[in-house]
Amino acid sequence: MRAVVCSSFDDMAALSFDENIPPPEFNPSPEQGRIWGDVRIRVRTAGINFADTLMIAGKYQVKPPLPFTPGMEVAGEIIDVASHVTRFQIGQRVMAMVAHGGYAQEAVAPEDNVYAIPDAMDWISAAGFPITYGTSGDAFMRDNALKAGDVLLVHGAAGGVGLTAVEIGKQLGATVIATAGGPEKLAIAAEHGADYLIDYRKDDIRIRVKALTEGRGADVVFDPVGGEVFAASMRAVAQGGRIIVIGFASGDIPQVPANIVMVKNITVTGYNFGGWRVLDPDGVRSSMETLLDWYAAGKLKPHTSHTFPLEDYAQALETLKSRKSTGKVVLMVD
Repeated sequence: MRAVVCSSFDDMAALSFDENIPPPEFNPSPEQGRIWGDVRIRVRTAGINFADTLMIAGKYQVKPPLPFTPGMEVAGEIIDVASHVTRFQIGQRVMAMVAHGGYAQEAVAPEDNVYAIPDAMDWISAAGFPITYGTSGDAFMRDNALKAGDVLLVHGAAGGVGLTAVEIGKQLGATVIATAGGPEKLAIAAEHGADYLIDYRKDDIRIRVKALTEGRGADVVFDPVGGEVFAASMRAVAQGGRIIVIGFASGDIPQVPANIVMVKNITVTGYNFGGWRVLDPDGVRSSMETLLDWYAAGKLKPHTSHTFPLEDYAQALETLKSRKSTGKVVLMVD
């Protein structure tokens, strides 16, 4: 099959395009399938995520055995299932999250991480849906982290996960303040429901948030950026508020000043979607099914700024890394 192959933990130079590699191994055991894969999918499209770039560089929390194929989310048709699989059947259109292996014509996924695609959803939207919407949705719905009436501050609001946080925040009844770099990206956030916009290239985040909230600050901060943006969030969050740490797209992992946490009575919560898929698959499935119902009802509108054929994987990854994209970047596999 055709696939992208990573031969060493390095940067883009470690990747190559192979026209003839064997399909991924299929794990028929229920115990193994829960982790590695018991549903085989003919891949139509594959979503690109910032975490892919970390895994390729050997900086992700999980290092697959070399060589491996990158890619954590796919959409396509089921071509085989293990005997113990009960939710799905051959021929069904699905989206799925995989440990890796998405940039290929075939992928295997655990049944827990596979979801039927709504009839109205196209392949491009399906490939970019599971991880970004799943991350934001489960982070907000878990433990009622975001409630109707809250003021939600979303950083990186035109990016893959940030844009979904804007949409989902609105669906949950929050007032959304979006930050992004430049008017073009802020316009995308506004189109997806953001109530207020902050250009962090020229605006002081703390001052603008305080002005917009009459001095109170944001009840919940959604931060996939880290670095200086996180430092601003500590000053912009309301007394008793919550900061949800999603990732570090800036490349700078901040340290949490415990004195501010104490004085403001705030909670800083780490959220890792992959971890929750293992710890609480039923809870993740519940939140994902809610999100898919919202999509079917026309309440969520996935945004993909760029698509590339599989063999142009390098250009696709560079588009994401250089922050030229908004929403998702998707590979057209088959």
